Amino acid sequence: MKSFVEIKPPSFTYLERTVCALRDNFKGVSLATCGKSVMDKDIFALSIGEGKQNIMYVGGTHGLEWITVLILLRFAEKLLCGYKNKCEISGFCIWEVLNDIRLVIVPCLNPDGTDIAIRGVSGCGNLREQIYDISKFDFSNWSANANGVDLNHNFNADWYTLRNFEEKNGIFAPAPRRFGGFYPESEPETKAIVRFLRQVKFQRLYAFHSQGEEIFYEYKNRTPEKSLTIAKALAGVSGYTLVKNEGHCSSGGLKDWFIEEFREPAFTIEAGAGKNPLPLEDFEKIYKKIEPLLVLGLIL
Repeated sequence: MKSFVEIKPPSFTYLERTVCALRDNFKGVSLATCGKSVMDKDIFALSIGEGKQNIMYVGGTHGLEWITVLILLRFAEKLLCGYKNKCEISGFCIWEVLNDIRLVIVPCLNPDGTDIAIRGVSGCGNLREQIYDISKFDFSNWSANANGVDLNHNFNADWYTLRNFEEKNGIFAPAPRRFGGFYPESEPETKAIVRFLRQVKFQRLYAFHSQGEEIFYEYKNRTPEKSLTIAKALAGVSGYTLVKNEGHCSSGGLKDWFIEEFREPAFTIEAGAGKNPLPLEDFEKIYKKIEPLLVLGLIL
């Protein structure tokens, strides 16, 4: 069967076309939106499976890390093929797994930032003057949303501690990366995913970033007891390294907020190794290494 997931930089046009193709060509999948971005782009959510346990995978939080969008789209398609044809993925009978769980995949939380990182000037739309002012016409380091806010610094999880850390490092205003906003949950993308997660009880959340081949699982003294066991199993099948939170990675992120809010396990997975954006020619190698982790994340 022809793949609907092309290995190319996932502009918003590509993303919209691909999620619609998955919805239209497979049974057992539904497509919804969590909300809208600053530039009014849809934040898509693919739902796969029929179980009562809900798990969320989120990618595309940072513009330069667009390879995570491709990883989750490829995984969604493989799940749907496995579900349809009753075939194994990484040694697991995926159709049986999907009878017990429901996986919600948000392939791209930051569609504006992803478009800016990929398309540069062409991705700025009607906010080009604002974005030009923030970027100084250099899009090579763009990870933020269209307002120049780093979404993974914008969640209400000890946000003020992170803000103090940013200021000590000279970050005071909208920037291509690492500015967490003027207050927590200031951005429409952050509000959208928070609202979506509160509507349905999710038992686990995995936020996919790049790069480093690392797994973050802690959040201060709130880390759920079973998080370390799950993290060790994920590291075992992927070869990724467990990392303790520190500095700008210690608060304000989606993983941190989910643990704070629900007291359930959440993980930040740094896919691949190298310099962002990771090259397309590395995609197959990256995906092959992370697929067992993606499957095991549904089971543990």
